[in-house]
Amino acid sequence: MMKFRFRRQGADPQREKLKQELFAFHKTVEHGFPNQPSALAFDPELRIMAIGTRSGAVKIYGAPGVEFTGLHRDAATVTQMHFLPGQGRLLTLLDDSSLHLWEVVHHNGCAHLEEALHHQPPSRPGFDGASGLPSLARITVVLLVAAGDLAALGTEGGSVFFLDVPTLTLLEGQTLGPDEVLRSVPDDYRCGKALGPVESLQGHLRDPTKILIGYSRGLLVIWNRAARCADRIFLGNQQLESVCWERSGRTLVSSHSDGSYAVWATDAGDSPTTQPTVATTPYGPFPCKAISKILWRNCASGEHFIVFSGGMPRASYGDRHCVSVLQAETLVTLDFTSRVIDFFTVHSTRPEDEFDEPQALAVLLEEELVVLDLQTPGWPAVPAPYLAPLHSSAITCSAHVANVPAKLWARIVSAGEQQNPQPASGASSWPITGGRNLAQEPTQRGLLLTGHEDGTVRFWDASGVALRPLYKLSTAGLFQTDCEHADSLAQAAEDDWPPFRKVGCFDPYSDDPRLGVQKVALCKYTAQMVVAGTAGQVLVLELSDEPSDQAVGVASVDLLQDREGFTWKGHERLSPRTGPLPWPAGFQPRALVQCLPPAAVTAVTLHAEWGLVAFGTSHGFGLFDYLRRSPVLARCTLHPNDSLAMEGPLSRVKSLKKSLRQSFRRIRKSRVSGKKRSTAASSKVGQAAGRPGGATGGKAGLPSLVPLKLQEANAQLAEQAGPHDVEVTPVQRRIEPRSADDSLSGVVRCLYFADTFLRDAAHHGPTMWAGTNSGSVFAYALEVPAAAANSDRRPERAVEAVLGKEVQLMHRAPVVAVAVLDGRGRPLPEPYEASRDLAQAPDMQGGHAVLIASEEQFKVFTLPKVSAKTKFKLTAHEGCRVRKVALATFASVACEDYAETCLACLTNLGDVHVFSVPGLRPQVHYACIRKEDISGIASCVFTRHGQGFYLISPSEFERFSLSARNITEPLCSLDISWPRDAMRASYRPQESPKLSQANGTPGVVLGPQSRSGSPDPTRSEGTDTPELPEATLSPTSVDSATSADTTLDTTGDVTVEDVKDFLGSSEESEKNLRNLSEDEARACPILIG
Repeated sequence: MMKFRFRRQGADPQREKLKQELFAFHKTVEHGFPNQPSALAFDPELRIMAIGTRSGAVKIYGAPGVEFTGLHRDAATVTQMHFLPGQGRLLTLLDDSSLHLWEVVHHNGCAHLEEALHHQPPSRPGFDGASGLPSLARITVVLLVAAGDLAALGTEGGSVFFLDVPTLTLLEGQTLGPDEVLRSVPDDYRCGKALGPVESLQGHLRDPTKILIGYSRGLLVIWNRAARCADRIFLGNQQLESVCWERSGRTLVSSHSDGSYAVWATDAGDSPTTQPTVATTPYGPFPCKAISKILWRNCASGEHFIVFSGGMPRASYGDRHCVSVLQAETLVTLDFTSRVIDFFTVHSTRPEDEFDEPQALAVLLEEELVVLDLQTPGWPAVPAPYLAPLHSSAITCSAHVANVPAKLWARIVSAGEQQNPQPASGASSWPITGGRNLAQEPTQRGLLLTGHEDGTVRFWDASGVALRPLYKLSTAGLFQTDCEHADSLAQAAEDDWPPFRKVGCFDPYSDDPRLGVQKVALCKYTAQMVVAGTAGQVLVLELSDEPSDQAVGVASVDLLQDREGFTWKGHERLSPRTGPLPWPAGFQPRALVQCLPPAAVTAVTLHAEWGLVAFGTSHGFGLFDYLRRSPVLARCTLHPNDSLAMEGPLSRVKSLKKSLRQSFRRIRKSRVSGKKRSTAASSKVGQAAGRPGGATGGKAGLPSLVPLKLQEANAQLAEQAGPHDVEVTPVQRRIEPRSADDSLSGVVRCLYFADTFLRDAAHHGPTMWAGTNSGSVFAYALEVPAAAANSDRRPERAVEAVLGKEVQLMHRAPVVAVAVLDGRGRPLPEPYEASRDLAQAPDMQGGHAVLIASEEQFKVFTLPKVSAKTKFKLTAHEGCRVRKVALATFASVACEDYAETCLACLTNLGDVHVFSVPGLRPQVHYACIRKEDISGIASCVFTRHGQGFYLISPSEFERFSLSARNITEPLCSLDISWPRDAMRASYRPQESPKLSQANGTPGVVLGPQSRSGSPDPTRSEGTDTPELPEATLSPTSVDSATSADTTLDTTGDVTVEDVKDFLGSSEESEKNLRNLSEDEARACPILIG
């Protein structure tokens, strides 16, 4: 057979230009809380906050929408950060003792973060620096003095170095060694002991020449830099943890490793001072843990604030993560659920002010940020407009709702405000308000719904850069669990001392894993939603503006249909509460459907216009009429050999012997089919060449020459034709059909409602489609009686469902999605969109088609005949499998009225492909997620306008855009006040437009310049780089450093196929990638048959 097909010459330049106007790939912003935070800083003048992480990321936050992100070249932990006040510059210290200077620079009116300089301190003389940094060179603490132009560096060896910050160069001749300090210490205090590392450096607010130095041994020294002598010495004998210098300079407070703190007077008596004025152990007298940090803030009322972390009784509460706030006689022990990283107070820092007058306390924890209002009685928590912990309970599913009507939006916001009422007397406001958000107000509102392990669904404002929490729905109150009993026991066992107060919302512990939310669906026009869980529970809820007491009707649907030979070995169903139950304002349950067996729900869909909800599990699917509270349909999809589906996700009785037997059976079957295929192919080639078996003269070697000669003839023909006239058809990979008795073949993967032609071409009506893991598609024709006018109740006649079509895909690949296209090839509108003139009515005159997306290919069938129209074999051509698909609208940048509806697809290799609809022609593809990030791929969700979200860590969503027009990214500015003189210009980096950041956030240049001022050769300058045609370009994007070494617990639907892909096909993936690169090098279009 000839291997060539003659096609049109080259690509259409008009189409290539149109692609660039429609498609563009950007990783725009990271939503949520930074993963593994390690450092905190606050600029009181600009009112901005910075958070550093263990992966080397730097994130600066201001007012909502003001965000800057940077990433250090080396993935080292950020241990300390310090703002140069009012200058928009940040000095960071990494755990390798390297110092880095970051700057917020402006380009075209928008600000972004760049690393300007970096400095690696020298190693100790006589040691090889390459073998690791010695103790003298390890920096333990950094202090900025003289308005940020000078930095004091305390080291592990007890020395203090001084650094010129604008140039990051060490100042020679100003180093303060421990021997110089020991000369001012009495002989009896020396005792031959070293001072230890420098634990703390504090500056005087009004006298920058004085520095307070705290050594690990307990010695405190006020050092005068101008006179190079010690003004005062405080002889502490307890191991030092932290020091704070009171605003006026007359008082010091030090915290120690035994859980005590001491107050020292700087103007009392002669130096050295041996005894503090006050020494106390707040939670004594029993042994306590160290107080790692302490702050002293004075007030005009005389009731000063003392804030410290740690110090809890070691035996009783040594495992608690606490920050204590003490004012006069009031002591509150803030009890958190994760480790305390750092904290700061928002207070006055102007030298002319006499008092601090703290306004707020911000505590950075390992899993969340908590801000307390210190000016309101009771010190309530301030709701955060961003940085909310998405993973307060582990995320199990997510969904996006676009173009939310204003009325529904206001009702959801109102329900959320009633959940978290603000105190009327206080001025609780977010204290971090720096910068200006330059982004335009979003034209449409977008909701991001996240389902969680504890049975909650959280609503997030995903319209802009800041992911703002709106409302939380809890489903646990509908079921009987043991959590209330456990809570009462815990409260009974709690003593009055210490005065614990639970703060924060991070709660990683689930009372019952069966409460976990698996699927959510929301109708934005009727404010009705469906929440499906792990134990087969399907809840139908409706938004109510008022609290109510009502009972919830329960209906059971047996999906096994009394099939014999199956016994459920998994978890039990949840027991619903009986009788009227109180429900707050918000989404309230109207009906509860319990699937039997109680397996996890794998698919759900809602059609509010028909009053129907469809749901599927690993055993089958069902249809429920929630207006009449009655089941309509139940269909079992189990194969007779599919016993694995009866064991459930929490079962441990899976047979190793059976799985091995199935594996060997598949291997044997693939070998046999391969031999048959090769034998048939060789016989066909022999017959086509005119060489029957006896014509070769009995020589066994001659038949093998026939395909060789055919290949040579094809090669000669290719050379004669030339590359522009003939293109080689891409080689398709051989795909083995999946066995019908594979485990979990009955899992329902997708459900879909559509008003289309199923019975004949003349009459259309409601239909329901279901796709399974074995490549089966069931289409049911529905008889839905019309509801009475202005009534939510259905007439007496019940909904009927009749099986209309059943499609079995050849390779039995799992069906990922089903969608019906109208006569114009456009997807059908959502329920109520056409009837309320909210969208263009579908074309019901021309022939409809159904698009079936499986893990291996996309195929369009005509309706009602269900005959194949066109297809694209993704696995055969690209060597990957489909994981997520969605139909999205891509608007043109050049023409506001032009848009195309395309199919967006995410593969198991982390690539995103875009195909035209209904032609299924490849448009563009991009590398989006690392192929090793199974949880990130499983958690991905597309939006209707060409954007997407996926988890890069348990607490962060990465937002990306495939649309050239619809992009959500930070556009902001800062009012900075530092002088840009000639010295600064000599080493200032080249300002460049928005570049692709390694963690997806734009506006950050990763490659800093060296200290000499010459540009780093590895730095990417993106100013004059021409844009390549995106149809033949696959931009590689490195994922966030926060996701580089992160293993997620439970995110999305991680299936057995995902794990098989990750563990068993590394060699195949590499081979496929090589084939992909060869195909891209040829850049040949693919013919759709």
